[in-house]
Amino acid sequence: MSRDGDVDESKRATLRRFAALGAASPLVGLASASDSDAPDAIIGYLTATPGAHFSKIRDDLQLGTGETQHHLRRLESEGTIESRKDGDYSRYFPAGRFSEFEQVALGYLRRETPRGMLVALLQSPGISAGDIASQLDVSRPTVSKHAAEMETAGLLSREDGYAVERAETLLMLLVQYADSFGEEAVALAAAADDLVAYDPE
Repeated sequence: MSRDGDVDESKRATLRRFAALGAASPLVGLASASDSDAPDAIIGYLTATPGAHFSKIRDDLQLGTGETQHHLRRLESEGTIESRKDGDYSRYFPAGRFSEFEQVALGYLRRETPRGMLVALLQSPGISAGDIASQLDVSRPTVSKHAAEMETAGLLSREDGYAVERAETLLMLLVQYADSFGEEAVALAAAADDLVAYDPE
């Protein structure tokens, strides 16, 4: 088979895999009929990877730019998915599934350094900015910049060192979508029971 044939078959397999997930989603009935697997694949992809931005959806599903734009626009106009502006990105979510805070949190969790910072703080509350920088192999000013952004977004407090706000919500998102976040989230999910402190009072 030619190289182009391999690419086409890979694209079809990817679309079929996510389309099957999309077909199982309660949102799929909201999308109008289409001859393409792409709408169901996008729904399935966003069910597994909420908060993904345009380029990631396009690249992971191996779609063309125009094709991706068309289907996202249509699905959003039909109320099947929704988007949120996040700096230079538009991030996409299954419609009605996440609160505003959860959408903002997912946007930060989709970024490598902020996610690494939040994972480090969930694993080791009170860890210093210097230790976070060393652990993530980034500079302290980089950690400080992201911390300021996340404080403004309501994800972090910097009053007495760094502390995660609404830690259980962030932990739940990390655990639920661990596979889409990478190895550090998967490791965090495995230890999640030890990180949740339940106080009935």
